[in-house]
Amino acid sequence: MKLRIITLLALATIASVSAQQDTTMPSAIPVDTIALKTVPIDAAVATEKTTVLTNQQIANIQKNTLENQKDAKRTNEKADDAAKAVEKEQKKLEKEQRKLDKEQRRFEKAQDRISDAEKKVIKTKEKINKENGRLQKMQEKLAKAKRKGKLSDIEVDKENIKISKQELKIKELQQDLEKVEKKLNKARN
Repeated sequence: MKLRIITLLALATIASVSAQQDTTMPSAIPVDTIALKTVPIDAAVATEKTTVLTNQQIANIQKNTLENQKDAKRTNEKADDAAKAVEKEQKKLEKEQRKLDKEQRRFEKAQDRISDAEKKVIKTKEKINKENGRLQKMQEKLAKAKRKGKLSDIEVDKENIKISKQELKIKELQQDLEKVEKKLNKARN
């Protein structure tokens, strides 16, 4: 960069010197036309403005250039490493978010199962109570009919069979209730 600037300055000086030369004067003596007086310019300085770099200076320039390139390469590598780290962290956060979303869905499903099991328990208990009420009415009806003596032995046996069937139905409902309660406890745990 220095070499280019020095070369441009030398060319600019030579160009300005040649532009200011008076053609009436001999070409060996440059003249300053602005001040209208002749000023001898050192011809050696005008022509030797472009300096020759020594091997040491060239080596220093190359060394500085290599160091700048290495610094730029290190900076790029650090930026790449930082970008990779940010990308890795972002992927890690996305994975964690997916994991949390999955856990949230799992929790919601568990809550739905618990809610469904609680509803089934309530429904089964209501059925048991309803069937117990029907059983009591059947037993009261049979007892009332026996007291009045309106029923024959066959009719009493038929009513007893109906009552037995109702009792079996209630036992089945109680077994279903136990199963549903086990399911509810399992869902809660």
